[in-house]
Amino acid sequence: MRIRSILTVCTLLLASLVNAHGQSILTRDQASAVMPATVFYAGRTASIQGRNSTGLRIAGSPTDHLILAALVDTSGYSSGVQETYQAYLITEVPLHIANQTLPPGAYGIGFIAQDHFVVMDLGAHQLLNVPSTKDATLPRPNPLQLLADPATPGHFRLYAGRNFVSIAPADVAH
Repeated sequence: MRIRSILTVCTLLLASLVNAHGQSILTRDQASAVMPATVFYAGRTASIQGRNSTGLRIAGSPTDHLILAALVDTSGYSSGVQETYQAYLITEVPLHIANQTLPPGAYGIGFIAQDHFVVMDLGAHQLLNVPSTKDATLPRPNPLQLLADPATPGHFRLYAGRNFVSIAPADVAH
């Protein structure tokens, strides 16, 4: 119980730091509520896994912007597609991912062998292939989650299990 209390306090402190930058990480319930129930990729539609969704709300004027990600049921896809396409990413703002810029849009994403993260357009054409990092210190890995980067304010880590890639909305990336 004491460890759970400490983790709760740490989570609240991180959330307050994130909110200080006008950004807040969405719970899986908040993210799945705005994520479409089915998504289009490579000529097919697939259901998202709401329990494995995450997101970020960026305060803006006149409206807030969202970055959303969810694991996808890829059972209808070929094994070749399933190897790279595990989740769906929707971003309303440009993102910096490993010194590359991804424009607003909807994408298929995946963490692949040899510790890499790939981003593909809706036609399954690879747009980005960047190294990912394994975080052996992550206490409770989830299938998909977004956490504040403890080393860099305004930056986030998109995790699949213990593997992550650093992302940042373009306005705070530098």
